[in-house]
Amino acid sequence: MKNIRISAVSYTNTKPFIYGLQHTPIIDKIDLSLDTPSDCAQKLVDDVVDIGLIPVAAALSLQHWEIISDYCIGALGAVNSVFIFSNCEIKDVKKLQLDAESRSSNNLARVLLKNYWKTEPELITDADDYGRSTDPDLAFVQIGDRTFGKKEQYLFVYDLSEVWQKFTGLPFVFAAWIANKTISAEFIDEFNRSLKFGLDHRAEVLTELTARNDFDFEDYLMHKLDFRLTEDKKKALYLFLDYIKAL
Repeated sequence: MKNIRISAVSYTNTKPFIYGLQHTPIIDKIDLSLDTPSDCAQKLVDDVVDIGLIPVAAALSLQHWEIISDYCIGALGAVNSVFIFSNCEIKDVKKLQLDAESRSSNNLARVLLKNYWKTEPELITDADDYGRSTDPDLAFVQIGDRTFGKKEQYLFVYDLSEVWQKFTGLPFVFAAWIANKTISAEFIDEFNRSLKFGLDHRAEVLTELTARNDFDFEDYLMHKLDFRLTEDKKKALYLFLDYIKAL
């Protein structure tokens, strides 16, 4: 039997999952690659992998997709790694630079700008000065480890998961384990057990991280992130996809 091909995001928020996959017998049944969110999604679209921990917005690019795990990358409020950093108040933003690494977070920003903040700035992709411009009416979306320690550098900072909760009353799902084909129930059961093993050993994962003075990894992995794919998170996921379709 061929190994199941899996792509996962290579950020700190996925390290508990990676730990679980690498420290349980399932490692001998999978081919695991670590990628950026956008590359992870593209591999699933191109059928280079069978399962991906992909930004949920990318599911709309798949002809067939199935959520195959009880776990996800989610949050019940502020997540502390998905932001709009801005040089002005959000209502005054004229230009928004998008993050090349995440379709979901860019779409989340667009959904919130249109439906919550009621503003529609110019959207800029692949900006040469991404994240560095001092234009007074410019902001940028940024996610993942690159955001660690940046909150103090900007006068206006918006945690998109926190804003989504204020807007909808729901948690948010940034990435889910999605397959582009039917996966056996036996494998899914073992896969879930491996992911749970990693979550149960987050204390060990923390010992492998290099401490920073400007970011609390323990708070992030133990409290800010919520890894359970609950019914409320599923409701939020499908609501988010509906908002994207309406953009």
